[in-house]
Amino acid sequence: MRISASTWHPLACYSVLLLVTLSMGCNDVSRPKSAASPRGSVIRLTEPGDAQANTEEYRSFEENDFQSAIEHPLSTFSIDVDTASYSNVRRLLRSGQLPPPGAVRIEELVNYFDYEYAEPQGNQPISMTCELAACPWKQDHQLMRIGLRAKSLETSERKKVNLVFLLDVSGSMQDANKLPLVQTALRLLVRQLKAEDQIAIAVYAGSSGVALRPTAVRRSDEILEAIDSLQAGGGTAGSQGIQLAYQLAAEQFEKGCVNRVILCTDGDFNLGVTDDSSLVELIKTQARGGVELTVLGFGTGNLKDSKMELLAQHGNGNFAYIDSVQEAQRVLVQQLGATLQTVARDVKVQVDFNPRWVEQYRLIGYENRLMNNQDFRDEAKDAGEIGAGHTVTALYEIKPAKSTYDEPTNSVGSTFVTTQLSQTSASPSAAIVRLRYKSIESNTTSEIDVEANHAPVTASDDFRFAASVASFGMLLRDSKLKGDSKWTSILETARATRGRDPRGMRSEFVQLVQLASDLQRSTSTGTQDR
Repeated sequence: MRISASTWHPLACYSVLLLVTLSMGCNDVSRPKSAASPRGSVIRLTEPGDAQANTEEYRSFEENDFQSAIEHPLSTFSIDVDTASYSNVRRLLRSGQLPPPGAVRIEELVNYFDYEYAEPQGNQPISMTCELAACPWKQDHQLMRIGLRAKSLETSERKKVNLVFLLDVSGSMQDANKLPLVQTALRLLVRQLKAEDQIAIAVYAGSSGVALRPTAVRRSDEILEAIDSLQAGGGTAGSQGIQLAYQLAAEQFEKGCVNRVILCTDGDFNLGVTDDSSLVELIKTQARGGVELTVLGFGTGNLKDSKMELLAQHGNGNFAYIDSVQEAQRVLVQQLGATLQTVARDVKVQVDFNPRWVEQYRLIGYENRLMNNQDFRDEAKDAGEIGAGHTVTALYEIKPAKSTYDEPTNSVGSTFVTTQLSQTSASPSAAIVRLRYKSIESNTTSEIDVEANHAPVTASDDFRFAASVASFGMLLRDSKLKGDSKWTSILETARATRGRDPRGMRSEFVQLVQLASDLQRSTSTGTQDR
């Protein structure tokens, strides 16, 4: 493993790049030119017989296809720690609906679960591992798993937290699984905070207002009383509420502390400034100034998944969907450090495939996190953040090269043809995986390299479970690349690889697979394994 570091300096031209980005569609995590736009079109989920009953919106996207390792040896993407897709898919399945393809982001399904990756050593905030094994849904293919783990923090190590709860109290939030669940979730969070932490509450409906000025958690009775007094009603001036929340965040801002806005909403912004570009510009500006944004989605029938994902992505925060008290407990109690405290930002991964061993490859998921290869070392390019204790998993499906091989000629900057390895044919590595990130503590940019041996190993239970979740996502999306994926094989693997499972999350996944299988079988248009 090689680690190198260089001092990072803020770039004055960043704001110019932002304006250019916004004019190109509010997405600076760009795809290769050969790939389809990740934003796609917005798909509304409607219920049979009543087009007005359901106005949920999801962004369509085209899944990543295979790339030639000779023609395109480099694959670059920003990490994604969001998990909203999994809990939303769970909600849809439990309500008797198969999710629309746009709701199924496979990387978020896989990253919902923790995996046993090694803790970072020394002062490094992230560790990285890589392994290659047989692909369970394609007999002659291989699967490469890249695993990241952010360092864990004890409660005593966590920085002081200054939070602003931005709460949607519009009429659409009246249902029991909306504002009442928001209130329950926030009570759980308040009880996990330290006495010196601070909380403010901004609300928005027909107009926006302050429900609680910045208040220390040692005065928790006042905070809980403010939470309990909230009532839903009126329209949804979401953009005005966001501006007010950032004003409150500025009042209690402390350098070196966690300064964050937590937006709780069903995602409906139907009054005021609704233009995504304006909202994104505001949120990105605040994130650059040190105030990050976490988005928590609630409720059914009105969920604006596409908009909430967009806001969280540009707010240097995470997006989770809260469908139950148990999910609130997971996000705001069990994973409190990961949700609130970032340990590394602008985390990028670049994989350099060796055409000696790899003929074709495809990244599974991360469609809206792809980056141009030259952006990997471009300090001006924004990427994902990772919180304390988070794990991140990425999977590549690989078609191995044929036994007969001609040395390729390549000029696009692949390590295998240029600097690091003298001869491609002599290297045992199927790929070199590079991780690049900016440390929150040292304010430096570091890069880690690991090599993946071309010889597959016996897959661990952790590996096999992650693969079963990816296969589950492909069947839900009815992916053209699902290969031999079958509900029965996913169930068999998931049951066999649950491990200790102290919180029952993997056992719950087994139940969801069975539920999805039953729903697919019962639909007249189902095309999967019957």
